[in-house]
Amino acid sequence: MIDNLLLGNLKFRETDFTPNIDYYKELAGGQHPNTLWITCSDSRLQSGHITQARAGELFIQRNIGNIVPIHDWNFATVLEYAVMHLKVKDVVICGHSKCGAIRALDHESNDSYIPLWLNNAREAKERVDAKIKKPVTELEKEERYKLIEQENVRLQIEHLYTYPLLKKAVAEKKVDVHGLYYDLATGVLSRVT
Repeated sequence: MIDNLLLGNLKFRETDFTPNIDYYKELAGGQHPNTLWITCSDSRLQSGHITQARAGELFIQRNIGNIVPIHDWNFATVLEYAVMHLKVKDVVICGHSKCGAIRALDHESNDSYIPLWLNNAREAKERVDAKIKKPVTELEKEERYKLIEQENVRLQIEHLYTYPLLKKAVAEKKVDVHGLYYDLATGVLSRVT
């Protein structure tokens, strides 16, 4: 696999890097992204590809379940750097279909860390389950997961607002917050409101 990655890098240099060398030289001098993009670590979700964003346009935080944990030093440093130093204008939380993290909320696990992490998304499942009848058919089960995936985006936006620096930046109209949802089967990226 590593050989394939290195060959892919060679192709990238030949087809993109070299023809756009001036752009990449400018990027080497510093980054000025417009957006902090918080998304899932899922390998099927490639943020730059699905948005056609170029290198340098997205400052990306990826983790299992596109979670914004409350009181987390790692996340807090990403948020602080993006808002205070990079001066991003938008913060996006992007969930997606067929999310393994969301599906894992329905199952017991013997893992040490994953269940603890997923507690940050559990409320999304509880909210949806309180509103709908128990799904019976496969179609109903898939629709339930989609509702939880989208509710998780809303929940993580709520978590974002527990960070005072984000609340202040929004109040001062320096930053806008957005929820997005990507459907793996259709390629459609849509707003979550």
